[in-house]
Amino acid sequence: MKNDMFYDIDLNRVPQHIAIIMDGNGRWAKSRFLPRVAGHKAGVETIRTVLRECKRLNVKHVTLYAFSTENWKRPKMEVDALMNLLSTYLINEVAALHEENVKLTSIGDISELPSKCVMELEKAIKLTENNTGCNLNLALNYGGRRDIKDALVKIIKDVKDNKINLDKIDENTISNHLSTKDIPDPDLVIRTSGEERLSNFLLWEVAYSEFYFTNVHWPDFDEKELQKALFTYQNRDRRFGSIK
Repeated sequence: MKNDMFYDIDLNRVPQHIAIIMDGNGRWAKSRFLPRVAGHKAGVETIRTVLRECKRLNVKHVTLYAFSTENWKRPKMEVDALMNLLSTYLINEVAALHEENVKLTSIGDISELPSKCVMELEKAIKLTENNTGCNLNLALNYGGRRDIKDALVKIIKDVKDNKINLDKIDENTISNHLSTKDIPDPDLVIRTSGEERLSNFLLWEVAYSEFYFTNVHWPDFDEKELQKALFTYQNRDRRFGSIK
């Protein structure tokens, strides 16, 4: 593996969880005088590349911001194309993901997605639920604020039902009611295409995450770019509010 490295990555300090805001598909397509959907299709190829490299480097969890609660505001033609790409990706990739021991999960309210997407997603999750390799977590119809709101509603209900003592509520209580309760908080958040904001992504979970922003559009984000992000991450001093 050493000879395949573009950067000097310490394989003993690879982040356990990488979260990625896959930005720039539209700009990538525009720069090539192509329709935006062509950029989204190219972005799917990048998912394959990045997931394969994460698996090779033994990253345990990869969360991809695939469709936000705000993305419904995009033109209907683009939203429809994204939904078709999602169902096509699941149909075409689930067998390979399962063969590679990848576990597929999702966060967000998938009930609002088209029925075909929900059906294919649920089938893929069911097929891979016992896999023990890399966990590919798709954020679909996901928004950090909504997730926190939903968690608070669940906590209030549990208090009313005497399942939780009001005086015992702490940060762990909130974390355990979020849709991400079964996976660790991200060690590293990557955003492509030059924007430097979270866009309502994992607002609670990224309190102590490291951030990596790159001008590279998502369709051009390859193994070398991922390793560059990990190299940068490994050369930072993570103190979590303390002093070393």
